[in-house]
Amino acid sequence: MDNGPLKMDKKSLSVQEACAHYQLSAGNAPLLPSGYKQTEVGVIPEDWGVSTVGEEFSIKLGKMLDFEKNAGVPKPYLGNRAVQWGRIDLSDIGVIKLTTSDLQRFRLRAGDLLVCEGGEIGRAAIWNQPIEECYYQKALHRLRPLRGYNVQLMKNVLQRFAVSGFLLNFVTQTSIAHLPKDKFEKVPIPLPPTKAEQEAIAEALSDADALIESLEQLVVKKRQIKQGAMQELLTGKKRLPGFSGEWEVKALSEVCWFQEGPGVRNTQFTASGIKLLNGTNIFRGVLNLENTNRFISEKEARGAYAHFMADAGDIVIASSGITIERFHEKVAFVKEHDLPFCMNTSTIRFKPYYGFLAPAFLYQFLTSDSFKRMIGGQATGSAQLNFGPSHIIKISFSLPSIPEQTAIAAILSDMDAEIAALEEKLAKTRAIKQGMMHNLLTGRIRLL
Repeated sequence: MDNGPLKMDKKSLSVQEACAHYQLSAGNAPLLPSGYKQTEVGVIPEDWGVSTVGEEFSIKLGKMLDFEKNAGVPKPYLGNRAVQWGRIDLSDIGVIKLTTSDLQRFRLRAGDLLVCEGGEIGRAAIWNQPIEECYYQKALHRLRPLRGYNVQLMKNVLQRFAVSGFLLNFVTQTSIAHLPKDKFEKVPIPLPPTKAEQEAIAEALSDADALIESLEQLVVKKRQIKQGAMQELLTGKKRLPGFSGEWEVKALSEVCWFQEGPGVRNTQFTASGIKLLNGTNIFRGVLNLENTNRFISEKEARGAYAHFMADAGDIVIASSGITIERFHEKVAFVKEHDLPFCMNTSTIRFKPYYGFLAPAFLYQFLTSDSFKRMIGGQATGSAQLNFGPSHIIKISFSLPSIPEQTAIAAILSDMDAEIAALEEKLAKTRAIKQGMMHNLLTGRIRLL
């Protein structure tokens, strides 16, 4: 029988040790252990209370945007997109005209909690005044404590409610789902009994957030370094030791066979059979076909579509509906464990000619900014690219000898492996943070 909450001195553990401890502590406890009670926010300690957002915070929606009618002095403002989980994206700050009255009503103060009213409802970040003066638009709620409720704690409560779907109980669904002020005020929130306990919970979760942010920044930095290395190594601007000689300019069609997937009709889909590859199944070097719901019969795969069955070693790329920012992520090698599958529309596969083009070198080229620019300059679409063999056949690039291609690809592949390891660590840390929120925001683990 569970005898109550686990208590610990947070300062005696590192962030990583505390995270691991919290994760392991989320076991198979009884639904209502001794010392706990059932409430609107779930099972919490008996000495905790339940309040509401409206009781603990002053809530105010921002300024309505109307660029034709707004008058006054131009001022910087935040919109919905600038508020990400736990951070403000300063690159997404706009300018709006505000009256003297607006300047008083909508000016942000350090410590204000900004919450998305629409879009990803509940997404929240604290304004820590990275710039001296800023305002906010109507798509955001601004929260200021009335009775000292910890703002960091509130941000994490909202994140837990958003992830669990609890906030959806308070959403108004018209043409666009949103969280109106009158309903937001009624959202129940857990109330640890002392300011010290609120601060301890908030600090522990903030430490986890800081670890996540540092890993995110490191991943971004490593990706930028990789792109810089690709720009130099794949174009011959930087040569590896031991290699010399001129590179040859070749059309991609001279050194590689490629094929676009057929447009399999919906009427030909079956409930099971041979999997169909779509562009959505391709992501960062990996094919995700486990949960596909598109198949063709084995008879079709051996007959009309036999020519489109993929082989191990093929390189596949998504060719439709890809944002320019995610273009480099939609390339993958076909592995034995992926087979069998058939190509479908919006995908292209490549088979490099042996002795002319190393497969690993081609893979790196297809994920490079150089290839993206070549395709982007001729493909259709604006926000999203759509291209096919008629575009690829126009692509030419410089090639070194096969040994130099292999050496270049090996260096870039090592960098890919380092980035993948960091991304795996980041994913695990995010999962641990979710476990921490469950344990700490329900009082299953007490820090004081």
